[in-house]
Amino acid sequence: MVKHNNVVPNAHFKKQWQRRVSVNFNQAAQKKARRVARAAKAAAVAPRPVDKLRPVVRAQTIRYNRKVRAGRGFTLEELKRAGINRKEAKTVGIAVDHRRTNRSTATMMANVERLKEYKGRLVVFPRGSNKKPRGGDSDAAATSAASQVSVAKEFPVVQPEAPVEFANLAEARAANGAFRTLRIERLNKRMKGIRAERARKAAEEAEIKGKKKKKGKK
Repeated sequence: MVKHNNVVPNAHFKKQWQRRVSVNFNQAAQKKARRVARAAKAAAVAPRPVDKLRPVVRAQTIRYNRKVRAGRGFTLEELKRAGINRKEAKTVGIAVDHRRTNRSTATMMANVERLKEYKGRLVVFPRGSNKKPRGGDSDAAATSAASQVSVAKEFPVVQPEAPVEFANLAEARAANGAFRTLRIERLNKRMKGIRAERARKAAEEAEIKGKKKKKGKK
């Protein structure tokens, strides 16, 4: 029998948790399946790289914008300055994002140089069954020596090194001690009224002495 104003016992012990529990005993098998799928995808598109070239952009918000990361795609302005057609860019492994805009000249020029470097190292195979290189295709020597590479590894996103400045804190502390400065300012605030009153009394006394001297001369 329940006594006093307590919770009514309503414990559920027959939940059959064994029927709803989830385990991941197939974790190793899934890892192997993903690796095999990646290898099959790379072999299917060989000698083309599996990934695409992506721009270097700043992370969002003030908290993270000191870091750089790989963006979604290059802007149309960056492709134009690099001399690459936006329709052609999608066919040679360059990611294009028509919605992104350039707000920093330095970032835009860095991505333009990234595109030019990629364009200089790009090897374009003849299309279809055509064995003769057309306009824009690489020669036979370049195509025969080409191998499948990872674009992310060949063109990594490198974090910029921030300059570090060193200072002698001992001299700064000796010249301007924080504790001493705070104590002096506290004293100045506390003595402000007292000093003003002393200055007023000193001025009055000086005025009285001046009047007495004038009377003595007469």
